[in-house]
Amino acid sequence: MRIAIVNDMPMAVEALRRALMNTPDLDIAWIAQSGADAIAQCAKDKPDLILMDLLMPGMDGVETTRQIMQNTPCAILIVTASVASNVGKVFDAMGYGALDAVDTPVLGVQGNASATLTLLSKIATLSKLIGKFSQSAKAPPVAYTHKSASARITPPSAPTAHASSPQPLNHSSRPPLIAIGSSTGGPKALAVILSRLPADFGAAIAIVQHVDQQFSDGLVDWLNQQTPLPVRRVKVGDRLEKGTVLVAGTNDHLSLRADLTLHYVKEPADYPYRPSVDVFFKSLAQHWSHQETAVLLTGMGQDGAEGLSTLRSRGWHTIAQDKESSVVYGMPKAAAELNAAVEILSPEAIANVIIRRLKLRTSRT
Repeated sequence: MRIAIVNDMPMAVEALRRALMNTPDLDIAWIAQSGADAIAQCAKDKPDLILMDLLMPGMDGVETTRQIMQNTPCAILIVTASVASNVGKVFDAMGYGALDAVDTPVLGVQGNASATLTLLSKIATLSKLIGKFSQSAKAPPVAYTHKSASARITPPSAPTAHASSPQPLNHSSRPPLIAIGSSTGGPKALAVILSRLPADFGAAIAIVQHVDQQFSDGLVDWLNQQTPLPVRRVKVGDRLEKGTVLVAGTNDHLSLRADLTLHYVKEPADYPYRPSVDVFFKSLAQHWSHQETAVLLTGMGQDGAEGLSTLRSRGWHTIAQDKESSVVYGMPKAAAELNAAVEILSPEAIANVIIRRLKLRTSRT
């Protein structure tokens, strides 16, 4: 696997170089010390993966990611001094197509061996995603692990009811619902949609974005800055609420139960997408009797396509993002090929349709 390093700090470059050189089947394609140099080198010699710093003089890692994904797209892993201190920029970069983020390993006595192990684990995971997996590279199951599998998902069955279980909502009290699934490039598309919704938006919104649980709180905070609507992470037992955006927040799958409460489920444990859009969409098809709106946005692979098709067969209004606006036209393409989408639109147009359909629905009640 050929890996490029984009970083202006010599010590960081050396730490990354040592980590890669000490790992079988990982080769350094080239090293760039600026965003402009990275863009030029990538145009001449596209690597399998780029380790991209965020904070560089001149062109930062966000803009460099944007230009590379626009001109010579390839897999990009954000590797920066502190992911936690740069959450906003991390999600900006993910919006342009970066796949994940990790802290930079440190050399010397203050070095953190776990940071190197985390970096190599992320690289092994992403190598599966882009089809460059080596048997000598081993990665634990983590969120955003994509395998070239076409596994079929059966929605989790509802657990046995207990006396303390929440009582189901009656038919008339269920709010209108917008369900959204997204992956690579998803944060930017989500921001475009949510930013166009009014503060008095009268529907519940549920989002499943492929992102490691360590970033879920950061994603929620970042989305809260993009929309007048309150955004929060789903807690076990939550209900879908009118005017609130709920975001899946663990590496397990978000699922709706028969009593219309939200929970996380581990099964299917071997499914390559975590959290899975398909699992959530199919649980909605099983337990949400109203015909609502479901959206599948940009992303690698095909997660969500079958679930969207199932929802369409139940009478839902289904929408897939169009090719022109998708950072990676994988998931929405799979949906289009299954004829799972009633409409194929840009994020801006998706927001307009959501608003228009809700106004039409409320005018009839």
